[in-house]
Amino acid sequence: MLDLLPTRHPSDSASGSRLLQFKALALAAAAVFSGGMAEAMDLRQAYEAAQTNDAQVRAARAGAQATRERLPQAKAQLRPNIAVNMGRNYNDLATTGRGMLGHSVTTETHYYSSNQSLSVRQPLYRPYQLAQVRQAEAQVADADATLERDEQNLVTRVGEAYFDALLAEDQLTLILAQKTTYSTQLDAARKSFDAGTGTRTDIDEAQARLDMTVAQELEARQNMVFTRHRIEVLTGQSMQELARLDVERFQAGAPVPASVQAWIEQAEAHSPELQALRAQVEAAKQEVDKGRAGHLPTLDAVAQWSRTNSDNVTSVNTRYDNKSIGLQLSIPLYAGGQVNSTVRQALAAQERAQEMLEATRRDLGVRVHREFRGMTEGVLRIQALEQAVRSAQQAVQSNRRSFEAGVRTTLDVLNAEQQKTLALRDLAQARYLYLVSQLRLQSLAGADRLDTVQQANRWLLPPPVAQAAANNNP
Repeated sequence: MLDLLPTRHPSDSASGSRLLQFKALALAAAAVFSGGMAEAMDLRQAYEAAQTNDAQVRAARAGAQATRERLPQAKAQLRPNIAVNMGRNYNDLATTGRGMLGHSVTTETHYYSSNQSLSVRQPLYRPYQLAQVRQAEAQVADADATLERDEQNLVTRVGEAYFDALLAEDQLTLILAQKTTYSTQLDAARKSFDAGTGTRTDIDEAQARLDMTVAQELEARQNMVFTRHRIEVLTGQSMQELARLDVERFQAGAPVPASVQAWIEQAEAHSPELQALRAQVEAAKQEVDKGRAGHLPTLDAVAQWSRTNSDNVTSVNTRYDNKSIGLQLSIPLYAGGQVNSTVRQALAAQERAQEMLEATRRDLGVRVHREFRGMTEGVLRIQALEQAVRSAQQAVQSNRRSFEAGVRTTLDVLNAEQQKTLALRDLAQARYLYLVSQLRLQSLAGADRLDTVQQANRWLLPPPVAQAAANNNP
């Protein structure tokens, strides 16, 4: 674990143990009496909350649902079209003519007329509509893959925000520990100076380091507030505690499979980003078929029944019933060159979609390679930094003993303390970068989202309040 607490004298062990027990009970009681006002969550809980709260994912789901409706709309164009038309009119007919004596004679006729018709049209051969159905299927596949891509991106966004927040907490903890050390060193330098064994330089060095640490503390607190706010925006929940990384149990391992080429092949086969682009290429191909359908005939089966009453003045009080069934063939001859232009446009769009697919495939290989190296090299970096931390701790102890013996100066002790803090910070950062690279690599390969989150979540401890309550309630 990170060695952040000051070393206590052995005689303080009993009282310290009682103090820790009292603090644990106080934390547990605070958790009970707070009534759940402050949320405490781990990575999986943060991801599940973000799934329901994140606006980008909700918008992607709505967009996918809207696109799915294109398929039933396209299929409807190949199904029977049934229509009923009815009408009833009141007619007032005035007729003017010559009588037997040559005088103008006007007669008026009042009557009702009506008509009813039922028509059924069943498309038999419509290449345009057939291509439109296949295009709608490709568009739905594109929408589903795009939604999955956004869901995978949510995994990485939540993971990055979560581990950034943990890193900000670690940095603040390290700075506070360093601040305590510098304050203690400053007090010791002042006492030595008052006793005549120290120098003013020792006081000035310790004071300068303490002042710099205070400024770093302010920056670290601002960064912690910002990273916490990112989590709250993603999850829609406020919180005070996050599950911390269990550094004693954490073991960084090489990715499985251990071949970067295997990961690239897996990404090319399962990446939702590539699946979406492949669907876009298929939709572009169907757009070409739709354009070429402008040269092809269409064939429909048509059936109609109609009834008219008093259809015109010569058929007053007469009814006609007409039934017909047959085929309707339509053959396009010339459209002014529009069909050829539409085909050329669709072919250009198809080529663009294919090139975008190839460019993304190549870029995906680069990204997979980068995250794969982030994991493999992260293992070595973590091991090296763990050794660096042990060496820095030993250097601090050695410099303190040498200072007490008069061989080293205050500046040497301060430098050793700073080197230890930097090593601890770099080690914490390397661990979080390793976990983020793991999330990114699995997301790029199209792995199961919940399993990806769970693999990183298993290295986390329960939040401090919950852990304290668990320890006091076996």
